[in-house]
Amino acid sequence: MKAIIVCTSVSHGNTKKVADVMGRVLDARVVTPGEVDVAELADYDLVGFGSGIFNMAFHPDLRKFVAALPEQQWRKAFVLASSGLPEPPFRRYVRSMVRQLEQKGFEVVDTFHGRGFDTYAPFKLVGGIKKGRPNAADLEEALLFAEGLRTRIGAAS
Repeated sequence: MKAIIVCTSVSHGNTKKVADVMGRVLDARVVTPGEVDVAELADYDLVGFGSGIFNMAFHPDLRKFVAALPEQQWRKAFVLASSGLPEPPFRRYVRSMVRQLEQKGFEVVDTFHGRGFDTYAPFKLVGGIKKGRPNAADLEEALLFAEGLRTRIGAAS
């Protein structure tokens, strides 16, 4: 199985830490949207798309990258998000990203949403939330998630 993770991680590097753990398990390159050519994605059996959550949405760089993808028959994908708070039921940003990828032609096989140190907007006033996250337990969850993907997708390749 050939994998790549397209990741935007700008504030504290939370998403990159998680993506790097997953990348080691999946033997995947971890790149920013600007570091990969859209046409190159067709060469991969599995593509991860991830970012931290900003104002209850994925980072604009990742959203623009996905919006620019042509509609075609892509292979499998997964979605990775990190944030200080869980996804609220009234703003399903992970589901929105999954739908957008499916509309582009990906088969989204799973999603991962982990906690990360967050100093966005009002949280900055109190020194941030989820300090020290992602921690060892969070990274272990990411590792187990990636191992599960490798088992499921690798067996199907």
